[in-house]
Amino acid sequence: MFVTNTGPAPDGDMHRGLEEAVRFHRELAPVAADLGVRLAVEPLNPISLNAETMIWTFAQAVELIERTGVDASQIEDIILGCAFPEGEQGMNVARLIGLLADLPLSVGGMTVNRFCGSSMSAIHIAVGQIQIGAGDAFICAGLESMSRIPMGGYNPLPSPELAAARPGAYMGMGQTAENVVSMTGISREEQDRWGVLSQNRAEAAIKRAAETMALIDPSASGKAQPPRSTNRHLYTDADPLDLVPFADKVNLCQTIDAAARARDPRVAQVSVGLSGTWSVVEIVRADGFVATDVRPLVRLNVSIVVEQNGRRETGTFGMGGRYLYDQLFEPAAWNRAVDEALRQALVNLDSVAAPAGEMTVLLGPGWPGIVLHEAIGHGLEGDFNRKGTSAFSGRIGEQVAARGVTVVDDGSIADRRGSLSIDDEGTPTSETILIEDGFLKGYMQDRLNARLMGVEPTGNGRRESFAHAPMPRMTNTFMKAGKDDPAELLSRVKRGIFAQSFGGGQVDIVSGKFVFSCTEAYLVENGRIGAPIKGATLIGDGPSVLTKVEGVGNDFALDEGIGMCGKGGQSVPAGVGQPTLLIGGLTVGGTAT
Repeated sequence: MFVTNTGPAPDGDMHRGLEEAVRFHRELAPVAADLGVRLAVEPLNPISLNAETMIWTFAQAVELIERTGVDASQIEDIILGCAFPEGEQGMNVARLIGLLADLPLSVGGMTVNRFCGSSMSAIHIAVGQIQIGAGDAFICAGLESMSRIPMGGYNPLPSPELAAARPGAYMGMGQTAENVVSMTGISREEQDRWGVLSQNRAEAAIKRAAETMALIDPSASGKAQPPRSTNRHLYTDADPLDLVPFADKVNLCQTIDAAARARDPRVAQVSVGLSGTWSVVEIVRADGFVATDVRPLVRLNVSIVVEQNGRRETGTFGMGGRYLYDQLFEPAAWNRAVDEALRQALVNLDSVAAPAGEMTVLLGPGWPGIVLHEAIGHGLEGDFNRKGTSAFSGRIGEQVAARGVTVVDDGSIADRRGSLSIDDEGTPTSETILIEDGFLKGYMQDRLNARLMGVEPTGNGRRESFAHAPMPRMTNTFMKAGKDDPAELLSRVKRGIFAQSFGGGQVDIVSGKFVFSCTEAYLVENGRIGAPIKGATLIGDGPSVLTKVEGVGNDFALDEGIGMCGKGGQSVPAGVGQPTLLIGGLTVGGTAT
């Protein structure tokens, strides 16, 4: 595609802006050529007549053919952006230019007439034609009129009737500009400054585009090195699906159902879920690198509904990990699931309406780490930070949390639900320190995002299946234990809530704002746990919450192995965890009046 820009040059005080424009085109021509666009620019001498403007245009067309050596018969079209009033009367200036330039009759002519931006429209049309295969070579040009001089007799004079009724229809671009200036009071000096600024911005934009193209052009740089090899296996490669007969699985569910109903006469409904998957993942690179991972995953979930005096409440408990069914078939394991689900349901049966307002919140260990996962973890994934859409973007080395807060992502913990021997790009997982003692240390990276950010991949390239693209994702994300005694943290709470378990929630990655519903929570007054509450939600934003941490317990725990993480339409298993956490000044939403 060939691009030429011509037209009458302004005179007087506008010469500085004109000189900048000529310099811009000349210096950026090599860069533009790398991007598939050729700029043919000649000195723009002052021209006063539209006739001379058109002559200049076809002269440049002739010079383009000579300079490039392109076979003129292969040119599909001349596309001319025409920003002068005469174009409204239907004259095809582009065709005239082709004929005057002695181009083959097969070269078409299209005149794009619009109020402003006609030359860019010409380029857009040519690009679209090339993309759909409607031609390979086009001449794009722009033609402007700063005066009311007719086009050398080729165009008719203004319609007397229209000129009398709507004189503004035949107003030249120069007069239009002067009218705008007089209305706004913009000085000539300011106009010149704007013109130069616009050219500088365009120059910078094209340079950035060239830099981006160099990053994604495989021929511009060497091939990325393959992930380092590892023989580490964090879990068994046995298939859990066939090791236990289906009848035994059904019998376990029936046994759990009967046991739960026998626990308490208030049990009205029991739901038992037993699930398992077995995945064989093989990563093959073009350079011959091959990595394989065999991943088992099992889960047991128990949900119990209790009823008393017409009131129904629910309790749920689950467990699982990258191991075989035999652990879940142990009576101690499934009985614990029944006991915990029933306990939570009975607690909620006695719950009262949750208060509302800003208060101190004490988060329990383990599963409450889901708040950390959603409100903070996603904001520490590399792609959001590369794009500048995370509240943590560009803040490496800054203090983003209270002292004592250390957050990591670790996919190398044996048998955990979120663990992986290698990620879905073949990179071994490891402990990635995200926040250390309150200071931001790094982000979670896949291979592509790591390369674009100039850092090493962290083993966080994950995808739901072979049908999905890898992206930076969490594995097991948690806050490490502190030094505070949980009982002492509780004693600090004068008025607040203790949240032990959570259900669903929503989070905005850009701001970190979140809303989470509590499934088990209690009132706390003067350091004592009081009545259970229902309908409590935690409201805040992750970056601010981190700065409000007033105590970190020494009782760290991971979740029981039930987490699923969604991002970009993909779901993957993940783990969370934390110690008891004291947070001051968190907004609690409730229904109490």
